[in-house]
Amino acid sequence: SAPDLQVSGTLHGADGATVRVPPGFVDLARQVICHRSGERFGLLYRLLWRIAHGERALLEICTDPEVRRVVRMAQSVRRDGHKMKAFVRFRQVAGVAPEQFVAWFEPEHHVVDAVAPFFQARFAGMRWSILTPERSVHWDGAALSFAAGARRESAPTDDALDDLWRTYYGHIFNPARLKVQAMRAEMPVRYWHNLPEARAIRPLVRAARQRTGDMIEAAPSPAPHKAAKWVPLARPCAPTGGEHPADRLRAELAACERCALHRVATQAVPGEGPPQARLMLIGEQPGDEEDLRGRPFVGPAGRLLDELMAESGIVRERTYLTNAVKHFRFQPRGKRRMHQRPDGGHIEHCRWWLEHELALVRPEVVVALGATAAQALLRHAVRMADLRGRPLPYGPAALIVTWHPSYLLRLREPAQRAEARAGLLADLRTARVLLDQDHRRPVGDLRAAEPPRCA
Repeated sequence: SAPDLQVSGTLHGADGATVRVPPGFVDLARQVICHRSGERFGLLYRLLWRIAHGERALLEICTDPEVRRVVRMAQSVRRDGHKMKAFVRFRQVAGVAPEQFVAWFEPEHHVVDAVAPFFQARFAGMRWSILTPERSVHWDGAALSFAAGARRESAPTDDALDDLWRTYYGHIFNPARLKVQAMRAEMPVRYWHNLPEARAIRPLVRAARQRTGDMIEAAPSPAPHKAAKWVPLARPCAPTGGEHPADRLRAELAACERCALHRVATQAVPGEGPPQARLMLIGEQPGDEEDLRGRPFVGPAGRLLDELMAESGIVRERTYLTNAVKHFRFQPRGKRRMHQRPDGGHIEHCRWWLEHELALVRPEVVVALGATAAQALLRHAVRMADLRGRPLPYGPAALIVTWHPSYLLRLREPAQRAEARAGLLADLRTARVLLDQDHRRPVGDLRAAEPPRCA
């Protein structure tokens, strides 16, 4: 009789003898026993005999013919289990209450018992059965039960959801990326007669070349509604002969392709403020609203920054605001675009723009909002705790490193948020004091100036 496999790696034979084996053998045997081949038990017994008689590392010898054979059998069983999870299609039984769903599947190996818990967890809220020629499994909402095999005629062959499956498959089918051999490897033809979407495969394959050509010739899709609403408000300024070099730089930035971020962002977001502002605030990168509107610091973090600037006596219209990285890096999550921190490559590629802005504006005080902005200016990674709030020399200007306002918005504890807010406010006040103490330009130069406007 077959041995009783234990998780501990101990085998108990029919005669009561106990054999210690590597845990890997137990896991391997569980899979190989599900293989359809009639030689599986003989192979496993021979491997067990060799392990019990001194070949403890036998399973590590991948060139051994018997080891190679059982490993391939285990791979085949795992692949068959994966195909069952992917290609089982439940259909509702007509006229039965409560609702009952039945699927027909033809596995290559004996995987029904091993895969049944997957369907139990995934479809726990409905009553279902999976019928196969040799073994069937049923779920009544409370417990799994197994029975003998069934005939194909015992399962429904069509229901109202079949058309939905075909519609879904037709929409996700990409004719430009069609590789027939790869598709048949992932969805073998032997499963097609059980899949409602299979009826659409051959017509889609035949029309793939024509559809690909139509896609290439078709006009670009319109921008999403939200983006289309804002993009016209943020067209780059067209340079004219009498404008400041900072405006020409802004126009050139609109066509920037120095890094891959331009492929996914709506647009590059230039700096904004008087061309000769005495104070420059540098953030990390545009956020979602900034990306859509084409202006820096207009989202939640920007509104908080406006509030703190007002409390510290800094007028936004007299300040130049920009970001170390000019395009929005994000990670799609449903319909939302979640902020993703720029990496060193993005910072390095955008440093060219930032250095030109510094050279054109020539600020007397620079405030780096966050570690990314500080890294862009200092050319190395920084720890905020080491630099925050302490004025540093930066060429002819003074540099202050402080929190980015978005950091405050991410803090959940009110006490931590209040402490960080007080620190950022104190650093902005320090910047204001430094401006008042610097006599290279009279304080009167802080008079209001209109930021450059785009058509």
